[in-house]
Amino acid sequence: MRQPSFIVIIPARYASSRFPGKPLAKIGGTEMIVRVARQASKAASEVAVATDDERIRICCEENGIRCVMTSPDHRSGTDRIAEAYSKLGSNADVVINVQGDEPFIHPEQIRLLMQCFTERPEAKIATLVRHFDKSLGFESLFDPNLVKVIFSERMQALYFSRSIIPYVRGAEWQKWLDTADFHTHIGIYAYRAETLEEITNMPQSSLEKAESLEQLRWLQAGIQIEVAVSDHPTVGIDTPADLAAAESLLEHI
Repeated sequence: MRQPSFIVIIPARYASSRFPGKPLAKIGGTEMIVRVARQASKAASEVAVATDDERIRICCEENGIRCVMTSPDHRSGTDRIAEAYSKLGSNADVVINVQGDEPFIHPEQIRLLMQCFTERPEAKIATLVRHFDKSLGFESLFDPNLVKVIFSERMQALYFSRSIIPYVRGAEWQKWLDTADFHTHIGIYAYRAETLEEITNMPQSSLEKAESLEQLRWLQAGIQIEVAVSDHPTVGIDTPADLAAAESLLEHI
């Protein structure tokens, strides 16, 4: 059986309410989007950035990174990479969506997503999860910005939520971390090319609207999401304060 081929597409918007110009912010003297693309290139032979801003395009091209211009009106990064995949004329079987604000993404995380498709020919969508670090405490697990996920023994997602799942009945909440395993979501996806086209044409679902999580649209439509477990730390950059923390982390890598 022929092994699937892959392309990594990195969506990058200049506009951001919390951090305008984030993709061009420098970490250790190198623009964030350049760092992300270089990390992705360690795992994939085909990598491109999808943007709606000429400044980002120019930065990418000056650093030898393939870039494609996309509409500024997309409602999600998934929609942006779908347009980019079409414009790039790629023949890759699987599209991997790496967020443009993950400058420390580990190549092994991308390879884990690839394995979901090389080992499971029926896979349509795959994503990553990690074990929750119990040392962070219950209050951290309660954070609605930290998306929780439960999955089957066949490593397929059952549900994603901003609430704590599973609920541990019969135990005081202070003891939940000692009585159940919790997993949190890493927002990196891979899609079969035909599945990517399918999901971008779907209307928002009721669960998606309730939790503001687009992956619930896919689950609600009956599309299975394969999961792989990665415990490599990821550092998303959402604010200038996060950037300062990333600079400090870079000193210790």
